[in-house]
Amino acid sequence: MVITLQWVYWLTGLYLATVAVLGWRDRGNPRRRTTALFWGLLGAMLLVAERLPPAVVGAVVVALAMLAGFGGLSRGRYRESSPEEKRTEALRLGNRLFWPALLIPLVTVLVAVVLADVELAGRRLFGAQLTTLVGLGVACVLATAAACRLTRQSPVSAIEQSRRLIDAIGWAALLPLLLATLGSVFAAAGVGEAVAGVVGAVIPVENRFVVVLAYALGMALFTMIMGNAFAAFPVMTGGIALPLLVGVHGADAASLAAIGMLSGYCGTLLTPMAANFNLVPAALLELKDPYAVIRQQVATALPLLACNVLLMYFIVFR
Repeated sequence: MVITLQWVYWLTGLYLATVAVLGWRDRGNPRRRTTALFWGLLGAMLLVAERLPPAVVGAVVVALAMLAGFGGLSRGRYRESSPEEKRTEALRLGNRLFWPALLIPLVTVLVAVVLADVELAGRRLFGAQLTTLVGLGVACVLATAAACRLTRQSPVSAIEQSRRLIDAIGWAALLPLLLATLGSVFAAAGVGEAVAGVVGAVIPVENRFVVVLAYALGMALFTMIMGNAFAAFPVMTGGIALPLLVGVHGADAASLAAIGMLSGYCGTLLTPMAANFNLVPAALLELKDPYAVIRQQVATALPLLACNVLLMYFIVFR
């Protein structure tokens, strides 16, 4: 038996289909039908999209956008423990509550690094491609099982509580995937080359520090516009990092890309476009100021961005 990324897609699709069914039956949700339709369509795409014509997949994507854009998603009623029960369980479990969460990075690294080449019947146990993502999927399953055992809850309860969270996040849960895809579209459309042309016209490309500064700031600013560093990375790296810093100044591509991505994350801390990171937490915590999270992160983001510029300048050139 070989565990591939397709298994992760199927499992995620089944989960979303279950969320859709539970949402359809939730009469406490004023938009239960459209909410269920949204998660049901998304789950169906993860299950069977590769077997459907591109036109059908495109129509589903448009339908998802319309459901989200016209306010089709809403929250319902969920089976929750009382505040007293939650407090009692928190005191009983203590810091053990964090153990399942810590399992996720540990198992992911274990699968992606230590067990990546393990074979079964001549084939890699965790697939030959995208092993890290396969490891992440395996880690999430194991962490869920560990959490259920630790809290003495059933898998059904886990799905119910996750439905509460995913309904609270709503369409913003898809932003990382959508923005990463948008970044690839921009790169394929030649936006990177256009950026390279603009940068070459306005800054002295022979000055190494100025180009480093342009790349780091460009990653942060483009991330602020797009809402995610995954969207900024292919554009800014293809437009500035590779042709100028690697091609002209001989920078090490691996360390340059790593620090460049971290520079983009500094922009994530500063923008409401990163709704799933900055606006959703404020909504879940019921803060009066929807931008309170961003305001608290400014003092971290700006010094970190400055440190990234210095790290990039002193580390990536050999």
